[in-house]
Amino acid sequence: MRRLFPRAVLAAFLLAPAAALLSGCGPGAAAQPEARSAAAPELKWEELIPKSWDPTRRYRNISLEALRDNDPRAIQMLDEMRAVWDNAPVNVALDGKPGKLAGFVVPLDNTQEGIREFLLVPYFGACIHTPPPPANQIVHVVAASAVKGLHAMDTVYVSGTLKAARYSSADMGVSGYEIKSASVERFVPRQPQ
Repeated sequence: MRRLFPRAVLAAFLLAPAAALLSGCGPGAAAQPEARSAAAPELKWEELIPKSWDPTRRYRNISLEALRDNDPRAIQMLDEMRAVWDNAPVNVALDGKPGKLAGFVVPLDNTQEGIREFLLVPYFGACIHTPPPPANQIVHVVAASAVKGLHAMDTVYVSGTLKAARYSSADMGVSGYEIKSASVERFVPRQPQ
C-alpha cells in the first residue's frame, strides 16, 4: 500500500485555507458573539493577507497526480511551501491598529485557571488536524486574563491591538500577528429566524 502523506499534505496546503475562507465556514458563518464591542472594528481574515501575495502562483501548473507519494520532488515541494507559508508577509497597514477577529482556538497553555495563550486560526482543525495556515492567517493571542472553560477549536472573538510579530510554536505553526492583553468573547449559536 502506498503512503498518501506527501500528496495529501500538498493538496491541503494548496486548497484548505482558500476553501475555508471562500466557503464562509469560519465561525462567523454560524455563530455570533455574546456581546459586541464598538471599540474595535471587525476584521475579516482575508484583510490580514497583503493583496499582492499569492503563495500558490508557482504551483498552479503542477499536476499533483503526476507525483508519487514518495517522490523526492513532492517532499521538496512540501518543504518549500512550508517555508513560504511560515514567512508569509503581513498587511502592514494593520500593524498597531485595533481590531476584532473571529476564529478558532488552538491552545498554547491550559491551567486550572483556564487558557490565557493561544493561536487564533480561521478554520476548524487548522494547526491540529491539517497543516498550519500561512503565518498571515495565524494570530498569537495573549488574553488579558485566563479564560475558563475554553477548549481547542472553540470559536471566539478576540479584540485588541493587532501587531505584526512572528511567534513560532514548535508543532503548531508560525503566526504573523499577535494581540496581547486581548479581550476574548465566546460565541453563542444564532437563533433561528
